[in-house]
Amino acid sequence: MTTAPTPVPTPAATDHSGGAGVSGTASATSPTVPAQRAPGRPTTGRRRLRPRAGGWLATVPLLAFFAISFGLPAVAIAIGAFTASSDAETGAGRFTTDNLTASVQGAYWTALLSSVKLSALTALLGTLIGLPIAQAVVTSRYKAVREAVLSASGVLANFGGLPLAFAFVATLGNAGELTKLLHLTDHGWSLYSFTGLTVVYLYFLVPLMVLSITPALDGLRVQWREAAHNNRATTLQYWRHVALPILFPSLLGGFVLLFGSAFAAYATAAAMVGATVPLISRSIADALSGNVLVGQGNLALALSLDMIVVAALVMAVYLPLQRRSARWLS
Repeated sequence: MTTAPTPVPTPAATDHSGGAGVSGTASATSPTVPAQRAPGRPTTGRRRLRPRAGGWLATVPLLAFFAISFGLPAVAIAIGAFTASSDAETGAGRFTTDNLTASVQGAYWTALLSSVKLSALTALLGTLIGLPIAQAVVTSRYKAVREAVLSASGVLANFGGLPLAFAFVATLGNAGELTKLLHLTDHGWSLYSFTGLTVVYLYFLVPLMVLSITPALDGLRVQWREAAHNNRATTLQYWRHVALPILFPSLLGGFVLLFGSAFAAYATAAAMVGATVPLISRSIADALSGNVLVGQGNLALALSLDMIVVAALVMAVYLPLQRRSARWLS
């Protein structure tokens, strides 16, 4: 009795899409079913791109510039502030805290408080005045007005020093044109006072605020205003409950910028008021030049360190709020 031949299995069809082969009969009647991949392998055929390990090298020039321009001077100031002056008769170069102690006492403490007061007041006024001006520029239908105001703000924000002092002396000084025309002296006006210096600082701080807050105002979406109006909110309610909470970190950032500009200003105040209004920048110049006492160079570094601490405290308040505002304006 003969044995039936064993049937030869039909060879599997090749799947060019990466799946496992199926029988020739099945491939003709049903779509190809891809095989399951081993766990741990990527689900896509392409390898996921990773950033190059040396990509951070592109930031080396910026970091080097920052370290040379800001890092080295800051370290030198910190070291000098805690070192006895080389002009001293004894103990030159030794560690001491006398410089910092002297920088927050007497006339130096008065100058520091006066600088903080002047900077805070002018920054606040500059913020309050610059915001509506910037809003008017952003909402203006005339492109030429926007470009003209922003261009003028860019010029005026960098106009300071001796030219600015001379311009105000010739205009609002004791013998200035407007002073004589409006008889301002009879009303108690004096340019060479704290109030006069405040007016002068606003001349370049208000344009600086316009430049700094305009991008944030551009970030306010029209849909937010429309949604507020659809819910019967007035313009005042929209600004109080929607716009100002979103703009508050940007406004605070502009305030910090104005505060720093006023806090570090020197030439304008030195040319106008001299020692009439005590300022920390003026005290540093006197200590370096020896106008008051000889051998106070390291005391000037201590005063500079006080300025850095004040600026750092203001920035510490600003940075967390700026991150919160970025989520809305991005």
